[in-house]
Amino acid sequence: MPYKKRVYIPERFYHIVCRGNRRDPLFRNASDFQAFLHILNQLYEKYPFELASYCLMNNHYHLQLRSKEIPISKLMALINKRFANYYNTKYRLTGHVYEKRFYDKVIEDKEGMLGVSRYIHLNPVEARMVKLPEYYPWSSYLFYKNQNLFVPCFMNTNSLLDYYEGSSAQKREKYCQSVWLQ
Repeated sequence: MPYKKRVYIPERFYHIVCRGNRRDPLFRNASDFQAFLHILNQLYEKYPFELASYCLMNNHYHLQLRSKEIPISKLMALINKRFANYYNTKYRLTGHVYEKRFYDKVIEDKEGMLGVSRYIHLNPVEARMVKLPEYYPWSSYLFYKNQNLFVPCFMNTNSLLDYYEGSSAQKREKYCQSVWLQ
């Protein structure tokens, strides 16, 4: 049976989830996490996209992603192909790195945007990997918590912060508080 065609709405963010094959680790050490983020940086140069939030877990990752210029399917194919090539080469493996096609869901409104980002940022807390989201280094939560950090070119923190009133610091504080309120 053929795959169902994905819907592409350029002005909308999507919640993307991709899992390792057989739930195997996608990220075995810090260099794997760094390689994935490097791939995002490289692709951003050629195919600009925006992430409102992300979290790279051991055996899967979450992206809150918008691509205004190329379809999400094409962008995800590029991301996953490059990382699979890196992973298989590094670990001298062949075959599938990912379990199946990536999961995607269009985010419809403000509540959806904030809910998805909250879910993404709390993923390592829910998995009992850390007590607080700011303790997890492979998530975008730190860019909201600490305005002095260098934000990667592909991150658009304003896509979430603009839902709040006040100065930049006040918006960040309100966003971080909202992660814990639900």
